[in-house]
Amino acid sequence: MTVTDLPKAPSNLPHAHHDMDEHDDVHVLYSHDSEPVGEVGNNVKILTLIAVVVPPLVLAVAIWYAWGGYFSWTDLTMMVVGYFMTSMGITIGYHRLYTHKSFEASAPVAWAAGICGSMAVQGPLLWWVTTHRRHHLHSDDLQDPHSPHAGRQKGIIGWVRSFTHSHVGWLFSNDDIASSVKKYAPDVAADPRARAISKLFPFWVLMGFVVPAVIGGLVDGGWKGAFLGFIWGGVIRMFLVHHATWSINSVCHIWGARTYRSGDHSRNNPIMGILAMGEGWHNNHHAFPASARHGLQWWQFDLSWITIRTLGALGLVKRIRLPGPERMAAKRLDRAVA
Repeated sequence: MTVTDLPKAPSNLPHAHHDMDEHDDVHVLYSHDSEPVGEVGNNVKILTLIAVVVPPLVLAVAIWYAWGGYFSWTDLTMMVVGYFMTSMGITIGYHRLYTHKSFEASAPVAWAAGICGSMAVQGPLLWWVTTHRRHHLHSDDLQDPHSPHAGRQKGIIGWVRSFTHSHVGWLFSNDDIASSVKKYAPDVAADPRARAISKLFPFWVLMGFVVPAVIGGLVDGGWKGAFLGFIWGGVIRMFLVHHATWSINSVCHIWGARTYRSGDHSRNNPIMGILAMGEGWHNNHHAFPASARHGLQWWQFDLSWITIRTLGALGLVKRIRLPGPERMAAKRLDRAVA
């Protein structure tokens, strides 16, 4: 497929910066002074195992009981709204704001984005930023925390093992992936707001389950409503957001088209572009890590970008960073690679 010219960044966007150069990318945020803080402990691995194994079992049971009337519009609404809010917390907050500095946010937006990201139960903010920046620095090489390619063995078994590792297995690795905050995220570690959000991570996680339970109890009445709110708005919502995010690490490094040179196997996957709020345009992102917009073509739906642009129009975010047309043209492949 011949790649068409990409549209210019919108010139009417408030506070937009269209002239990012290579030094605006995330790598300049690293410090070479590394101070490991230790491997992921066994207690954390046990909690991670519970968070990975239990939700799909709960989903299977919940679907069974839903046919018997143990499901309401309130439950569906809380699951959908919770999915949107916590997904946006990851994509806009953890990822584009705190990790890549794609824009500057007002205090209310920065707090809300960090808290909603914490409610997604994907680890404290500092840990997430550290791990993701390491991924960008070593994308698809042996030091990438979750590459489906680096070190892959031949054959179907090797492929399955590599895919499983990139999707969820890396969470149980003995690699020191939670270390070197000082190396990979010194700027975020120095931010009092980011430190406070990280420190209160267990509380935000708890609120992610308590709030839908309380709403369910108030709207549908009694303990049954509260329990179903906890299940659908809490556990199942967490399960769906987890796998949407994890699929960016696995699916979007295997299936899809490559439009830009990025030095790795990142792909643009339309399905994940929708399900993951725009994160599925992953080749675009790896080519231009600091861009607030991942869906760089008009037809590449990026709900996170739409939200950021709306916040910019409202004056709640500023200094929105976008790649200029010259940079996009320089990195564009002559033909999209499948």
